[in-house]
Amino acid sequence: MFKKYTKNFSYLCLVIFFISCSSLTPYKVPVLQGNLFEEKDIDKLSAGLTKEQVQFILGTALIKDPFHSQRWDYYYSVKVGTEILSERKISILFDENNLVDSWTIEEIDITD
Repeated sequence: MFKKYTKNFSYLCLVIFFISCSSLTPYKVPVLQGNLFEEKDIDKLSAGLTKEQVQFILGTALIKDPFHSQRWDYYYSVKVGTEILSERKISILFDENNLVDSWTIEEIDITD
């Protein structure tokens, strides 16, 4: 009788072990890429700032296109596993005196 209960208990433990292992997923680390900027950083932007001042506020631009030297692009994304949670892009345009002329903020649509 004791062997019957021991055998059934062993089978039960084995089944519970396999069920619990199949439901576990590994921890997925959030990956932050690009230039991380916040609203307070964007609020500091104003027309007439020099390139050095913009670089001090937002950091080095991710894209400085040699064919469009009067435009800097800042981009960032937040990704967890294979899922992209957030993407933003700021494009800053400079005038002929290398002063900020205008900027655009773009929320990149994340649809699967």
